[in-house]
Amino acid sequence: MEKLVIEGGRPLTGTIRIHGSKNAALPILAACILVDGQHTVENVPDLLDIKVMIDILHAIGCKANHQDGRVMLDTSSIYSYHIPEDLMKQMRSSIFMMGPLLARFGQVQVYQPGGCAIGERKIDLHLKGLRALGATVEESNNTIICRANKLIGADIHLDFPSVGATENILMAAVLAEGETTIHQAAKEPEIVDLQNFLNTLGAKITGAGSDKIQIVGVKKLTPRRYRIIPDRIVAGTLMIATAVTGGKVELTSTCPQHLESLIHVLKKADVQITLKNDIININSLGRPKSLDRIVTSPYPAFPTDLQSQIMVLLSLSEGITTIKEKIFEQRFKHVDELKKMGADIQVNNNIAYVRGVPRLYGASVRATDLRAGAALVVAGLAGKGTTTIEQIHHIDRGYVNIESIFNQLGANITRCVESPVSK
Repeated sequence: MEKLVIEGGRPLTGTIRIHGSKNAALPILAACILVDGQHTVENVPDLLDIKVMIDILHAIGCKANHQDGRVMLDTSSIYSYHIPEDLMKQMRSSIFMMGPLLARFGQVQVYQPGGCAIGERKIDLHLKGLRALGATVEESNNTIICRANKLIGADIHLDFPSVGATENILMAAVLAEGETTIHQAAKEPEIVDLQNFLNTLGAKITGAGSDKIQIVGVKKLTPRRYRIIPDRIVAGTLMIATAVTGGKVELTSTCPQHLESLIHVLKKADVQITLKNDIININSLGRPKSLDRIVTSPYPAFPTDLQSQIMVLLSLSEGITTIKEKIFEQRFKHVDELKKMGADIQVNNNIAYVRGVPRLYGASVRATDLRAGAALVVAGLAGKGTTTIEQIHHIDRGYVNIESIFNQLGANITRCVESPVSK
């Protein structure tokens, strides 16, 4: 098993480019199934989740090659609508295959997906949307089979603005007969990117980024070259890490408008942020100020994917901040690990009370999920002494060589392979 060893206490300085968005790339790669032909998708990060998605595409007969940030796909050889269970267990986003396969082949067989253990993540809204489009759904033990001779446009009202359900329904509806409207749709930038990609292929979609998306079904799409948006969560993690370490960093190839909630929070914490086109400059002005309250909610509110990282910053602030997690009920697993490093945090149900301390200290900790792992890296960069992080395969799901990213900015992080213990 690999681990990261971090020598803390070094301010981050320099310039770095933000890689492409994992959460935009995954549904777009799945959406390529809708079109028979050759695709080129650019700015795709070299991540564990992307590798799993490409393995899934290979498993159903698609030809796919990922090299130098570009994925070349040939979907004309797809012969199966059955996603292997072992691959679905590796990644939550495998569920994105349902909509495209159903739309193209009239049926799809999947299993309950895996992924980070951060709380209950039902797929009932996905199934509700597909049923509304005319699909029949059979559920037996862990297996889900959807069938539809023809998908028909419908008015679909989501009970919650689920990103995955919005994207799955959107992909299925593109080739449906008639018009589909998704009400209370999720508004995330990754959904806008999926709309833009599909419209490039010839789809007729409007409204992504608002709570109502309208899709007019088309009979045919045509493959085109497309470039994925930058990863806002990676950018946000680097912004917070710069503030935590007392550094000064320039991020390039960003979308500042996707980070407005974080920028607002950092400015309130007395971090200096300046924006120019796709460039974000972050300058730490000393110990951050505490905030009264942060609440995670669907976009454009503060993202749950940055909650653990911002907690590190506030654990070093002057004062007390409350953080309320409204998306995933098990997303405070990093708290116990941060407390090993000297943080003063108390949790009551879905609210964390963060009392700032002057300093964190190196310790041996473990990543319990993707974003918790990123937060521990940020804490290790700020901590005095050496921090060792285990179970870093979680981190590799969302950050391309995270040690390389930070080492380019002056950090001292080493990836090591643990020797097996002799018995």
